[in-house]
Amino acid sequence: MINSKYDKFPATRIKDGWIKKDWNNILPLFSNVTLLSVDFYSGILEKEVIETFLSLSFNLVIDTRELLKPEEEVRRMTASFMTDDTLFGFMTNLRLKDFFDASKVEAARKKIQEAEGRVLVIGTGATWVTEGLDATTVYADMARWEIQQRFRKHLVRGLGVDNHEDAVSIQYKRGYFIDWKVLDIYKDGLFSMIDYWLDTNDADTPKLIDKETFFKGIDATVHKPFRVVPFFDPAPWGGQWMKDVCGLDKDKINYGWCFDCVPEENSLLFEVEGILFELPSQDLVLLRSRELLGEPVEARFGKDFPIRFDFLDTMGGGNLSLQVHPTTQFVHENFGIHYTQDESYYLLDADEGATVYLGLKTGIHPDEMIDDLRKAQRGEIVFDAEKYANRFPAKKHDHFLIPGGTVHCSGASAMVLEISSTPNLFTFKLWDWQRLGLDGKPRPINVKRGVKVIDWKRDTEYAKHYLCNRIVDIDSGDGWREEKTGLHENEFIETRRHWFTKKVIHHTNNSVNVLNFIEGDEAVVESPTNAFEPFVIHYAETFIIPACLGEYTITPLNALEGREYGTIKAYIRF
Repeated sequence: MINSKYDKFPATRIKDGWIKKDWNNILPLFSNVTLLSVDFYSGILEKEVIETFLSLSFNLVIDTRELLKPEEEVRRMTASFMTDDTLFGFMTNLRLKDFFDASKVEAARKKIQEAEGRVLVIGTGATWVTEGLDATTVYADMARWEIQQRFRKHLVRGLGVDNHEDAVSIQYKRGYFIDWKVLDIYKDGLFSMIDYWLDTNDADTPKLIDKETFFKGIDATVHKPFRVVPFFDPAPWGGQWMKDVCGLDKDKINYGWCFDCVPEENSLLFEVEGILFELPSQDLVLLRSRELLGEPVEARFGKDFPIRFDFLDTMGGGNLSLQVHPTTQFVHENFGIHYTQDESYYLLDADEGATVYLGLKTGIHPDEMIDDLRKAQRGEIVFDAEKYANRFPAKKHDHFLIPGGTVHCSGASAMVLEISSTPNLFTFKLWDWQRLGLDGKPRPINVKRGVKVIDWKRDTEYAKHYLCNRIVDIDSGDGWREEKTGLHENEFIETRRHWFTKKVIHHTNNSVNVLNFIEGDEAVVESPTNAFEPFVIHYAETFIIPACLGEYTITPLNALEGREYGTIKAYIRF
């Protein structure tokens, strides 16, 4: 039995912060406000929150959903971004104002200005509707992972549409390609205007912080090492490793996924007076992109966090789907995305017999493989993956590089740390081993798109020479050594592995650094100039070093004689 030290709820502690918990402590703060604006991100339980604020009794109430264009018009307006595909849409260029009826908004503003008594404007866009007026503004933010849980329960509606009964994949598609893009751009212009931030991720335990506390948390986080809040999910191929190492519920059938560093999806936690306040980590990216990412990275990616770390657990599970990720050109032309999901598999652990499928066998005939994939998709045959794809043995600390266009998947008995660029939707499944999803339905297979992006030159010799354990010694010193492990030259992420028995010096070099503690129980990250408090990390935890920190050190705690400790670090190549 492993005594897990993995921290599932990492938080930034805020000194001298202000927080209120529960509605009975929050609502009285607004009992005498003349004009109250309560703005919503996507995924808020709107009815419940609106009814709660209505208990304060206002003379005029404006629900911003009533100011939107008719749903039929919104669906027509967004149809080209939703597309007819089950999973994939096209990234929108719409803005929030495009969803509103301008005449209704103008009439609402006139009513507000002429109203006698107390006024409540509530719903998405409330801050825009009350812009220029003397309003007290509350923003109800929402973490994307919680939004997805509410999709699964069919609890929430999209921007301008009532789509709560749609399939989860369709709700997610609208969120990813339309709603979240629109609302992040809108929110990015609001930060200085918000007086209070409302956390209803736990609907039964709302929490409120003020503007000063919010910015204290943002500034404290970006000036120290930090972790985002990991989330875990089962999978049809899921395994058992994370249950022990990450201290998860042993009664669950499996855990296949862990998003351990995907700021677009993960949350941040602020600890204020012993209370945890949750907000999207994307807020930090929007507000402090230069300090976080580094000026050269911000210049290239804007307010996108380009590095993703996640876990794929097949220890005691099954193979992932045989898949391929598209090229940058393909995602740009077909989905409106600026870069693709290039990736790699780093083996945190592996049982005997673990394998990775990577690249295609030399000499196969593409037309024959495509024909077999299509027949398998129709259920006519069982696809023979080993006839076409290379299958390499995999052991702990191996690193396999997977640039876009490479057919691949992890086999069973592996614990993969997936290091990749951030886009997280663009996987074309080619074959899923005759397996059903957790919902009891076949998972979507995308042979049509997949065969368009397969790089048929990624054959056996190419995979062995360019994609498997391309490890090069870089430097060494007293008690440490550094290796380059990738990624592929087509990818913009560089990875470096450090083995150490004592303190080792790192430098961000103007790029955000993302690291995982791949070997060892506990270590401490410190600033040579005491710029931040010592930050303790544990085995398998992913942590972020903002570019602005410059030099930092990592030292094993309670080091054992003769034992090497390890980290793997990812950053952006220039």
